[in-house]
Amino acid sequence: MDANMIGAYGPWAAGLAGDGPARLSFRNPRFDKIDAWREQARKRVSECLLSPDLGHGPLKAELQHRIDYDGLEIEHLNWQLPYGPPTEALVLKPKGATGKLPAVLAFHDHGGNKYFGTRKIAQMSADVHPVMQKHRDYYGGVSWANELAKRGYVVLVHDAFPFASRRVRAADLPKVVKHDLKEVNPESEEEIKAYNKFASDHEHLMAKSLFCAGTTWPGVFLAEDRRALDYLCSRPDVDPARVGCGGLSGGGLRTVYLAGTDDRIAAACCVGMMTTWRDYLLNKAHTHTWMIYIPGLPLDLDYPEILGLRAPRPTLVMNDNDDDLFTLSEMHRADKILAEVYDKAHAADRYQCKFYPGEHKFDIPMQADAFAWFDRWLKA
Repeated sequence: MDANMIGAYGPWAAGLAGDGPARLSFRNPRFDKIDAWREQARKRVSECLLSPDLGHGPLKAELQHRIDYDGLEIEHLNWQLPYGPPTEALVLKPKGATGKLPAVLAFHDHGGNKYFGTRKIAQMSADVHPVMQKHRDYYGGVSWANELAKRGYVVLVHDAFPFASRRVRAADLPKVVKHDLKEVNPESEEEIKAYNKFASDHEHLMAKSLFCAGTTWPGVFLAEDRRALDYLCSRPDVDPARVGCGGLSGGGLRTVYLAGTDDRIAAACCVGMMTTWRDYLLNKAHTHTWMIYIPGLPLDLDYPEILGLRAPRPTLVMNDNDDDLFTLSEMHRADKILAEVYDKAHAADRYQCKFYPGEHKFDIPMQADAFAWFDRWLKA
C-alpha cells in the first residue's frame, strides 16, 4: 500500500466512489441527453452546496473613487451583502471605451494570504504593497486583471469570502480563538504575516461553523461570486452575453464552481486548480484549503465534472507540470475526464487543456494563452 493522507484507511476511502464514472457523471452510459443530465446533476450540486440566499436581481454598488491609471478607467466600489463587512471591488476598463464591452469576472487566489484579495491581481496606482510586489511573482510580475482590461474588457475583481475587506477581524473574536492577534498597524508586514498565520489556523473553525450553520464554505463563496456576477451583468457598459471568468489556484477553484453552475459564464479559464477527488483524498489534502470540499458530492461527480457541467460552453484548463499542489498523473486523469465529457457533448473543440513547464503560477505566457481564449470566445 502506498503512503497516503489517512494511512490504512486510504484504499477503502478511495474505493467508496470507485474508479468508474460516478452516479451522475455524464460519462455514465445511462445519460444521453445533455440538457436533462445537466439539470439533474446541477440540482444535486446545489443540494450539497447548501448556498445561503443572498437575494436576486441587480446588486447595488457604491462608488468610492474613480481613477485614471495606466490607460484604464478604474472604479473603486463596495457593496453590502446581508452579512459581514462590505465587499470592496475594482472595475477596470480601457480609458475612453464606449458601448457594451465583453467582460470578465477575475478571481484572486488563496495563496495562504487572506489579508489581501483584489490587490493580488489588480492595482489602481503604481504604489504596490511590498507583500503584493512579492506575491506577483505568481503572475510574472504584473497585475493580470489590468493587463486583460487593456485588451478591451470590463474586468471586475472583488474580495472573496473571507479575504481582505471580507476577512474575519480580531475585534470580533473571543480571546480563545484570536490569542495574541492584534490590529494596531494592519498594513505592516509583521501584522500581515501574523494575520495570515491566524487565518490559516482558523480555517478548520470556519469550516466547522459553516457546517453547523447548515451551509458549506464553497456554498458561501459561490453565492457571493454569483452576486458579483449579477452586478457585472447589470452594468450598462457590459454585454451580458459575452461574460467570462477565470483565475489561478483559489481563483481557479471559484471558476470551477461558478462556471460549472451558471450559464451566464460564456467562457471560462481555470488555472492551477484541476485534479480529482482521489488526488485530494490520498495525496494532497494537506496542501489545500477547506474551501474546496462538498460533503457527499464525490459519490455523484468527480471534481473536474463540476466544471464539466458547463459543457458545451468553452472551457480552458491550464496546469503546471511541477505544481506540487497536485499529482501530475491525476491532473492528466482530470483532463481525460473533461475531454470525455466534452466529446460526448459533441463539443470537443470547445474544451482545451494545456500543461506548462514550472511550478504553481499564471505567468506571462500562460496569460497570453488565456487572454487569447477569452478573445476567441468573447470578442467574436
